[in-house]
Amino acid sequence: MTSFALTAILSFAVALAIGPSCLKWLKKLKFGSTENELGPESHKSKQGTPVMGGVIFFVPIALIGLILLIVEREVCLAMALATTLCFAAVGFADDYIKLSKKRSVGLTPKQKMIPMLVFSFLLSLWAYLTPEIGPTLIVPFTGNRWDIGVFYIPLMTFILVGTVNSANLLDGVDGLLSSCAVVDYLTMGAICLALAASAAGGGDTPPESWGPLYGVINADSMRKLSFFCAAAFGAVLGFLRFNTHPARVFMGDGGSFTIGGALAAVCMISGTSLFLPVIALAMFVSSLSDIIQVGYFKYTKKKTGAGKRVFRMAPLHHHFELGGMEETRIVWMYTAATVLLCALSLGTFIK
Repeated sequence: MTSFALTAILSFAVALAIGPSCLKWLKKLKFGSTENELGPESHKSKQGTPVMGGVIFFVPIALIGLILLIVEREVCLAMALATTLCFAAVGFADDYIKLSKKRSVGLTPKQKMIPMLVFSFLLSLWAYLTPEIGPTLIVPFTGNRWDIGVFYIPLMTFILVGTVNSANLLDGVDGLLSSCAVVDYLTMGAICLALAASAAGGGDTPPESWGPLYGVINADSMRKLSFFCAAAFGAVLGFLRFNTHPARVFMGDGGSFTIGGALAAVCMISGTSLFLPVIALAMFVSSLSDIIQVGYFKYTKKKTGAGKRVFRMAPLHHHFELGGMEETRIVWMYTAATVLLCALSLGTFIK
């Protein structure tokens, strides 16, 4: 627990330390936001706010993750770091194109989706073939473990892509995604520590003191994975210093892809991917509301000739925004719901 706290504090300190320099650098490069014409009218005043601020938390996550990997030489850390870097690369490439060409659209959907699918497939295959991970998932709220065999690969591919895209959609209000992510990372760190405790045993200790998951889960791997969660938690918490309303910087796609990729990676490695719709419900609601909005609009346009909408605007947080709800209230509402859902999920692992 002490190592977890120290890792989080170090990551938090690095984010706070490099934040002001990153802001100056982004302003000097004139990397300001170009607001989408289809977005809420109130967001037009945010035009010019520095974007690509995700680098503020990407650096400590990548740096501390790399140090942990060098020191611990743990395959689970290698996988978590590789997943984060792969998706971050796609996001930052998208940001760079938007900013360099001064437009609200960077990579085309196809240009983003192809590398994301390739990365997700390869990472899922790697996890499937890794003995410490394998094709076994923990069933939410039961504690049971489910071996899904080769179907693990397409399922994980879908979950990785879906989580990253959902995180990207949630990043539409100052501090919204970062606030929810802080809770998610802290929860996953606690879950990893709980799994490590449940898998403890062996050596000179008597068998009656061994955890119920001894021999099923690698306790040392889960303990080390919790340090990666601590690094992500501290880094994003530090970023919030600059991202709360009114935001001084936006994380951009590089930031949201980093958050989604790191969270999905930790869940994949710990076997808790089926908990993602619970602990990251805010992200998935954003995706679902977007799918419903687009699908219903196309359906009604085909049937009646005039497209209709379910929400004032999608994703859902924009629906609340156009209904008169302040950004800060939306953030508090989403964060409170995330805290409750994460506490519910954590209860499965703490007896």
